[in-house]
Amino acid sequence: MKMKFRQRVALGYYRTRINAIGLVSPHRAALLAFDLFSNPFKSNAKRIAPAIFHKANPLTIQMNQYSIHGFQWKSNQQDAKKILIVHGFGSYAYKFDNYIMALLKEGFELLAFDAPGHGSSEGKRINALLYRDMIVEVNNQFGPLYGIIAHSLGGLAASLAMEKIKKNIPDKLVLIAPATETKTAVEHFFGIIKVDGAIKDAFYEIIEALAKEPISYFSVARVARNAQFNILWVHDEEDNICSFEDVKPLLNEQLPKLELLITKGLGHNKIYKTSTTKDKIVHFLAN
Repeated sequence: MKMKFRQRVALGYYRTRINAIGLVSPHRAALLAFDLFSNPFKSNAKRIAPAIFHKANPLTIQMNQYSIHGFQWKSNQQDAKKILIVHGFGSYAYKFDNYIMALLKEGFELLAFDAPGHGSSEGKRINALLYRDMIVEVNNQFGPLYGIIAHSLGGLAASLAMEKIKKNIPDKLVLIAPATETKTAVEHFFGIIKVDGAIKDAFYEIIEALAKEPISYFSVARVARNAQFNILWVHDEEDNICSFEDVKPLLNEQLPKLELLITKGLGHNKIYKTSTTKDKIVHFLAN
C-alpha cells in the first residue's frame, strides 16, 4: 500500500523510537508499536458528502467519552429490515454511497457510522475490539440488525460483533476483503517496522491482555467456521492488504453457512467499488 508523505515520516519516527526504547524495555516499546498499529492517521482533508448523505438522519453514540457519528436512512416500508455498513481502516462511511442507494431501492433501512478516529467521529485510535463494541452498541440502540456489510478491518470487527450479540443476531454478514487473520497483519506490520523478537512477543501479550483471548481469537476464518448465520465473503486473489493466503484454507472446507466470491485483479479497495460486487451483495441481502 502506498503511504502518504506524512505517514512515511511518522513511520520513520516511530521505528526509531520503538527500537531505542526496546533496548531498555520491550514492553514499553511494544506499547508504542501498538499505538502506531492502531493509528489510522486521520486526514484533515475536507470530505465532500455524496448527495445521498444529505437525505440521512444524523445519529450519535457515545463510546469512551468520544462522540461517534453516523447516518440513518429510513425506508418507506413498514418493518423494514435494517442493514449496517461498516467501513475499513482509514476509510469512512461516505465511500459506500452506491450501496446505500441500491439497498434503499430494495426497501431496507440503512445505517452507517464513521469508526472512532475516522471520518466525522472523534478519537485518534482504532482497534478490532473497540470497533467490535461500537457495532454491538449500534445494534443495541438502533437494531435489531438484519445484516451487516463490512470491509477490511470492519470485516474482522463485524465478525467478532456477531459473536458478541446475544439476542436477535443478524441473519446475514457480508465480508468484503476482511482482515482475515490478525496474526498475519501483525507480522506484516513488523515486516515494515523490523523490531527485536522481544518487542514482538510483548506486542502479542498486549493484544491478548486487552482481549483476554489468544491471538487466534482475532480470526474471521474462525468465526466463519462456527457461524450460525449466512455469510457472503468477497475477496480478491491479488489483495496486498488483507492476504488471500489466509482465505485459501476455507476454499475446500465447504462450510454450509459460507458463500465465497473470489475475484482477480481488483485488489483491496477496488473490489467494493465495482458494480458486479455491489450487485452480488444486494442480491444476497435481498433474497
